[in-house]
Amino acid sequence: MQKHFIVAGSSSGIGAELTQKLLSAGHKVTGISRREVVDFSGDYTHIQADLADVNSTLPKIEGAVDGVVYAPGSITLKPFRSLSLNDFQNELSINLFGAIKTIQAFLPNLKLVEHASIVLFSTVAVSTGMPYHASIASAKGAVEGLTRSLSAELAPKIRVNAIAPSLTDTPLASKLLSTPEKVEASAKRHPLGRVGTAGDIASAAEFLLGENSTWITGQIIHVDGGMSSVKLM
Repeated sequence: MQKHFIVAGSSSGIGAELTQKLLSAGHKVTGISRREVVDFSGDYTHIQADLADVNSTLPKIEGAVDGVVYAPGSITLKPFRSLSLNDFQNELSINLFGAIKTIQAFLPNLKLVEHASIVLFSTVAVSTGMPYHASIASAKGAVEGLTRSLSAELAPKIRVNAIAPSLTDTPLASKLLSTPEKVEASAKRHPLGRVGTAGDIASAAEFLLGENSTWITGQIIHVDGGMSSVKLM
């Protein structure tokens, strides 16, 4: 049966990978991003919007929505002494406020189905302290709090979960993986010996949207190559 999913951040990285997975499975996808994507094959509709702009609004759509995914993110890695309040504000705008705006815009549509799902994104740096991650870890920590609060408030009809990846090979992380040496060094920090792919994370999001995860809510699911829980001796 065809379902309707909204993917914020559909133009690149994990969001684009997930969008194509859902379309290939025969679902309808409404994508939201700052730039329009024209190369998806399937039942795809695009909404052009800057989700980090707290003053912008999203258009209403008609009908039921089975799931909302908020995939935009940021990677600002600076020493704490070099971070400004604007840096923290920007991280919150992209990662938290944009998610809130998206969920609020389409919550009436989610309530029209019997079992709906919201998927957000955190980072391994929330649970595992890492230097130079103060601004992004703070913002994503707020996303984890939002995830748990909404999972309680919206139960039992709407499930809310978050995925916490480690470093993933996407355009967002291109500067961190710009040479073979950087890729090798990053891979060695992970117990499974490689960095993540957009497909790794998108597959987890697809699972959380689907019928096989209907008894999962309020969870922060680590898809991080073992970074958060495994230490090799």
